[in-house]
Amino acid sequence: MRAPRTTLRRGLAAAVALPLLAVAATACGYGSEAKDDDAKSNVSAGGKKLSADTVKIGYFPNLTHATALVGIQEGLIAKELGGTTVKPSTFNAGPSEIEALNAGSIDIGFIGPSPSINGYAKSKGQSLRIIGGSASGGVKLVVDPKKIKTLDDLKGKKIATPQLGNTQDVAFLNWISEKGWKVDAQSGKGDVSVVRSDNKVTPDAFKSGSLDGAWVPEPTASKLVAEGGKVLLDESTLWPDDKFVITNIIVSQKFLSEHPDVVDAVLRGTVNTNKWINANPDEAKASANSALEKLSGKALPADVLDPAWKSIQITDDPLAATLQAQADHAVEAGLLEKPDLEGIYDLKPLNKILEAEGQPAVTDAGLGAE
Repeated sequence: MRAPRTTLRRGLAAAVALPLLAVAATACGYGSEAKDDDAKSNVSAGGKKLSADTVKIGYFPNLTHATALVGIQEGLIAKELGGTTVKPSTFNAGPSEIEALNAGSIDIGFIGPSPSINGYAKSKGQSLRIIGGSASGGVKLVVDPKKIKTLDDLKGKKIATPQLGNTQDVAFLNWISEKGWKVDAQSGKGDVSVVRSDNKVTPDAFKSGSLDGAWVPEPTASKLVAEGGKVLLDESTLWPDDKFVITNIIVSQKFLSEHPDVVDAVLRGTVNTNKWINANPDEAKASANSALEKLSGKALPADVLDPAWKSIQITDDPLAATLQAQADHAVEAGLLEKPDLEGIYDLKPLNKILEAEGQPAVTDAGLGAE
């Protein structure tokens, strides 16, 4: 049954982090620097160079960034760029990716909603535009079934989130509030003990019994299930149509202005990548895992990869209405000063590509650039 409107409304604040905290945008990463793997990943053989010699693309080595993982791994983005070279870089946290974008170290980035909002607001609308979507979903509440049978059983238990003020932390705090329970946001103490735990260590803490559960993104959620946990709640069920933005595509306004042909080419590559992923889910899953192995030195085992992959929806739609809702409800929660998000989207290039593909246009929810 669909959650009550008030629960839904509060849950929408989930993806906005405290603006003063350097927190991860989505899930934890598995590396800090990208590797130049092979020629097909970086440049299309024999193509004509566009207006820029290179395009620097940032992303997280994480399944919610599958468009970048697969698009670069399979050369689907490079194919559209002709002789223009792709230079990839990976990040473990949204704020550091925004800093790289502002510094010109990357031109285009795959990133979560919180840093997109914060980066745009802090620059007073001058730093970036969101130009496309990439992924929805992939966040779950996983618990120890021996200790927790129902959602009401969470009271008095120790539940982890990745970091104070990050996407999942805010989601859980808002869900707690809707239950009528009290928790001090800063300390995590109250009717539920909210324990801020890095996604890399949460599975071991859960296995040892020091945590009773966690509200976490994939693949951490599926790692907990592999350790005997049970999914008690999928966050997507708190959203209209079970969809919410977890990863979108941003570009620096300077690069967009100076190299629109390169931006168009990258977007064609991402649209083709998303089409290929959705048409070939098993091959795409294997490709994403191969990319993760190259970046981190370790592939995800099947009992983690398979359920994690199924919970993530790959989409060209940036789900703009959910971004606005996230910002609105973060303001209501007192976690963010009201931002002016008008102009944060420029979806005109994407919609031209979708039209050429015979696909419907996506909306900017009234937040588009002139």
